[in-house]
Amino acid sequence: MEKTNKARFRRKIFLSLIFLFAFFVMFGMVSVVRVFAQEQVPAAQPELTAERASVARFGLIAAAVAFGFGAIGAGIAIANVGAAAMGAIGERPEIASQALIFIALAEGLVVFGFITALMILGRI
Repeated sequence: MEKTNKARFRRKIFLSLIFLFAFFVMFGMVSVVRVFAQEQVPAAQPELTAERASVARFGLIAAAVAFGFGAIGAGIAIANVGAAAMGAIGERPEIASQALIFIALAEGLVVFGFITALMILGRI
């Protein structure tokens, strides 16, 4: 009975890895086709005036601050939540999945900071 469960588990893992690999291969093929399908037309760059340079400078600073504070906040949150989660898992191992969810929520701060920085950089 136990061997069949192990065999099923290995089969599921193997199929998951095959599907993941196939997804990445298909995604890569679509990206390559998309790159070669585009015409190579040089984009006209707007003239860099003093005002535009000032806006770009402050935009870069704002993007760095958004990502930096997001990363620092996530580091502090993960330090506190992770320590508490590991202590709780040590006492009651069955709550490990719940503890990992709280750690992932703290990690979301980095994602929000990164997305905000990308939005700022897209406007420059």
